[in-house]
Amino acid sequence: MSNTDVIVVGAGVAGLAAAATLRAAGRTCVVLEASGRIGGRAHTTILGTDPFDLGATWLHDAGRNRLADLARAAGDPLADADTPRNRALMVEGRPADAQQQAAYWRAAAAFTRACQAHAATEPDVSLAEAIDPLRDDPWMNTIETWEATLIAAADPRRFSVRDWADNTLNGSNLWATGGIGALVERRLVPLAGPSIQLGTPVRRISWGGPGVNVTGDFGTLHAASCIVTVSVGVLAAGTIAFDPPLPDTTQAAIAGLPMGLLTKVGLRVAAGQRLGLAPDTSLRRQVRRPLEPTMSFHAWPFGAAHIAGFVGGPAAWDLAHTGPAATEAFARAQLESLLGPQATAAVEEVVVSNWGCDPLHRGAYTYALPGHSGARAALARPLAGGRLAFAGEAVCTDGLAGTVGGAFLSGEAAARNAPFRKR
Repeated sequence: MSNTDVIVVGAGVAGLAAAATLRAAGRTCVVLEASGRIGGRAHTTILGTDPFDLGATWLHDAGRNRLADLARAAGDPLADADTPRNRALMVEGRPADAQQQAAYWRAAAAFTRACQAHAATEPDVSLAEAIDPLRDDPWMNTIETWEATLIAAADPRRFSVRDWADNTLNGSNLWATGGIGALVERRLVPLAGPSIQLGTPVRRISWGGPGVNVTGDFGTLHAASCIVTVSVGVLAAGTIAFDPPLPDTTQAAIAGLPMGLLTKVGLRVAAGQRLGLAPDTSLRRQVRRPLEPTMSFHAWPFGAAHIAGFVGGPAAWDLAHTGPAATEAFARAQLESLLGPQATAAVEEVVVSNWGCDPLHRGAYTYALPGHSGARAALARPLAGGRLAFAGEAVCTDGLAGTVGGAFLSGEAAARNAPFRKR
């Protein structure tokens, strides 16, 4: 049985940030990661010759995003992800005209007013219920799809409107041109130090004191405290046993934060085929009915020779349970409906993210159920005087839930508050 100040479970952004903070404070730690790689849901692959992020895509709220700070300090290229983008809203296969665009933005303003009004009052209802009186507006389903299923990866019928309001992102967004997963590996891993152990799943955490014992096939490690950064999906599945069992309030918080799903599809297009789209074009279609399966696309992001497709919420879960081939077929059909058969004929390679069926994640990121908007704060509350703490996007109460920026800050905070061995 080895001793260390803190054991960190999970080598995603929250776990790495915790380890980096502990190391900077002169504390010892070990990071135990069940998979064979670091980064968690920040994972960059290569599509053709270009980086493609299968998970986190943007550095949100860049003014307080610690990953953006690391990139800037190192001189890594970052691009403005807001102003260059061309937005194409499609209606029955054609770009929306000026009148339709104006109607869309009026509906968006009405959506925001309705959701904010409900978020400020009791009871905490679902986002879908908050906008039900506005359903006659032909653009309301489109906006609900964008705000709930795509941005929040949530089922709007089960999504707390207060959680939506609490996590409406502000500030500028940046694009890590080499990929966020690659940025994490290049800049954050060295700060976390050499104590990362891959392929080391944790089976049990005994936190009854004194200190904490963490057990797996590797044996048992002892520490003064433990920071758990695995996804709420993993916690809810009971993959890790806790002894004693977690308090009822913590278990209720986990139950109140289901994992949403946003599946990404990368479609590499033959050289020279631009399909009539300008660089950095975002394509969205009008959605006619609630929860209509649909996909948005981002074509030629920052000059790359691919199109990124996004499907979220219940449609993403249905496709994930059917398999990646179904998701690819759906993406091809959606792209063809927008741009014609020449678009799919030009596709030469496809990659599909698999967060929904990956047992080490079980979804993309969390959202709160109606009436459970306080679950994030409850899960963030350390147990046993800080001997056991949780970190990650799910515990963010500062507006950055669901983002790598929020995961980073939560890992830092958990490390700063962790008790250590007396020396």
